[in-house]
Amino acid sequence: MLIKFIEFIGAVIEKPLLGLGRIMVLLGAALKGTVRPPFEIRNIINQMLQIGVNSLPVVLVTAVFTGMVLALQSYTGFKRFGAEGLVGSVVALSMTRELGPVLTALIVTGRAGAAMAAELGTMRVTEQIDALETLATNPVKYLVVPRFLSGMIMLPALTAVTDIIGILGGYFVTVTLLGSSSKTYLRATWDYLELQDLYSGLIKACFFGMAFALISCYKGFYTKGGAEGVGRATTGAVVYSSMTILISDYFLSVWLFK
Repeated sequence: MLIKFIEFIGAVIEKPLLGLGRIMVLLGAALKGTVRPPFEIRNIINQMLQIGVNSLPVVLVTAVFTGMVLALQSYTGFKRFGAEGLVGSVVALSMTRELGPVLTALIVTGRAGAAMAAELGTMRVTEQIDALETLATNPVKYLVVPRFLSGMIMLPALTAVTDIIGILGGYFVTVTLLGSSSKTYLRATWDYLELQDLYSGLIKACFFGMAFALISCYKGFYTKGGAEGVGRATTGAVVYSSMTILISDYFLSVWLFK
């Protein structure tokens, strides 16, 4: 009875430990590939286009309406205490510290992360990755490293755009629709926004970019089970990347703002 119980516990923890080991090995190989030639410049640029430029429309829509809703709710609440002049600072701090990097990472994960996992998963089940190994091409160097670097570079860039557009969306609602003073909004934004608020959000975005790219590549790279396996890999990539982003956001906030 005891032996069966131990076997059950071992079977339960074996899969997550195996997955953790594989993803750490993949991380080490990706980090090594970023500094060792040859550098896949064409692949990196192509992935930057896929992750960054192609995600821009949905990121812009998310940013502008997030800033607008945040300004509307803040104005409604602050009006009860006569503190409408602080709406600009609330929008700016919220966007740069938290909402900008987190929402951008979640949106890009849902769009680009799922595509990464599906593409690599399809290559795995159709034995294209095995063919690369047969041709003496390192599949991690050729497939994973460009996606890893592109996620790390493009997510901070998209986050900077999200911050700016979100603040402008808040300005539009506060000044144009609610009739607040333009000078008050801009002064509150400028006076309370510090350099740390800007670079801390970009540091978060850089980590989120590495995390979602690594997890998505891992789920696709180790796909098995045909078309059904590709579907599971795609879903798992989005779910695990989103959970990692939300959980790590807390610990990064503790580290950056302690």
